[in-house]
Amino acid sequence: MSANKNINTVQDYEDVLAAMEGYVHGLKTGNVAELKKTFHKDAIMYGHLGSDLSQGSIDNLYTYVEKFGAAPNIKTNLTVLHKTPTTAVVRIEMEHDAADENFTDFHSLIKIDGDWKVVAKLFHLYDK
Repeated sequence: MSANKNINTVQDYEDVLAAMEGYVHGLKTGNVAELKKTFHKDAIMYGHLGSDLSQGSIDNLYTYVEKFGAAPNIKTNLTVLHKTPTTAVVRIEMEHDAADENFTDFHSLIKIDGDWKVVAKLFHLYDK
């Protein structure tokens, strides 16, 4: 019966969401050091900002947060789209970031030494 073991417990999902809450709280407070705890040091991000493609290092996110600061009015909805014992994909619907923009983010996570880390962020910016 070991083939019928549940590999996706509620606690597993809560652990993934807890990692992503660090991201949301880092955005809300404008705390880049907290954001860095969520992402792998070599994480990447891609998405369009208007007609421009933002691409490359997650350092682009840290620069954005340093430029615009805290987002005290940010609203988010987090959904774990799927996970395995070592990988997960999370969608974040976000309204009113520090620049008062609205985004949908998709984050790819990997579990390393027991900790969930984001290795890739894809985002879509909506028109106002």
